[in-house]
Amino acid sequence: MAVVDHVTTKEISNSGKFERQKNKFTTPFGEGEGKLPVEAGRYRLLWAPVCPWANRSIIVRSILGLEDVISVGTLDPIRPDVPWSDWSFTLDPGDKDPVLGIKLLSEAYKKADPDYEGRFTVPALVDITTGAVVNNDYFNLTLYFETEWKKYHKPHAPNLYPEELRKDIDELNQFIFHDVNNGVYKAGFAQSQEAYEEAYHLVFNAFDKLEERLTEKRFLFGDYITESDVRLYVTLARFDIAYFNGFRVNERMLKDYPALWGYARDLYAEDAFGKNTDFLAIKKHYHLCCLKTNPLNILPLGPDLSIWEEPAGREHLSKDPDNKYCYES
Repeated sequence: MAVVDHVTTKEISNSGKFERQKNKFTTPFGEGEGKLPVEAGRYRLLWAPVCPWANRSIIVRSILGLEDVISVGTLDPIRPDVPWSDWSFTLDPGDKDPVLGIKLLSEAYKKADPDYEGRFTVPALVDITTGAVVNNDYFNLTLYFETEWKKYHKPHAPNLYPEELRKDIDELNQFIFHDVNNGVYKAGFAQSQEAYEEAYHLVFNAFDKLEERLTEKRFLFGDYITESDVRLYVTLARFDIAYFNGFRVNERMLKDYPALWGYARDLYAEDAFGKNTDFLAIKKHYHLCCLKTNPLNILPLGPDLSIWEEPAGREHLSKDPDNKYCYES
């Protein structure tokens, strides 16, 4: 089995299963006591383009027009040479985030809790006034952007989380997370054959169900992109280029599923998705530092990424073929 460089021993069960750590900083955004205030310019979103959890927060930020409301700090896809799992700002001048003045993501975590012992993860929202992480709840962060940050949305911003669909979206999001988003990691980080095989089948059974659903629907809930589509897309974008071989989920590639593959390209054609998908960064992270199966640090040339530019041809599945978003009235 491959050895991973950023999973703690606490995240591996006695049976060899990967059990992702729980987030510590989960205070919700909103009005009233015990919630984080919603203020333009107060927070900085720290992300790494390689991370699917972080990628979806950037995509939603772009779709809703929050770029001038929440600033962004970008971390290097290659992890720093430190004896713990961390991320660094070596893409910035002086190897420091220009707003927070820190070199490592862990510095913002330690400002929030000097005794923090978990992995330092992205996305992480930092309060610029204190320099401390206030929220790293990747599962709910985009939902906060869509609901609690609504007063800062651009005019006629799309509705990614319509009230009449929220129960169904929440249910599908759980399935996507457990069987797809985290499913590939359960396979890649498994420390026993049994745990790996269980996760392997979990992923491809989920793909079969999603392939069937998307054969008749342009997007997961029909004519328009929702929160669930963002969540599924970030795993699909990484599948052939990283997970298929790096995480050994190699029964079939994404491009072997006609509906899923066309669906992924349909989303990629939208600026919020395509322009926030950094394939080179993804390749660097997963092949050069995520899994230690490449001791000579040779970066693969493939797969051919030009095929992502091919038209999806799925407009016929939609009653509103010229519009992928349900805009607010």
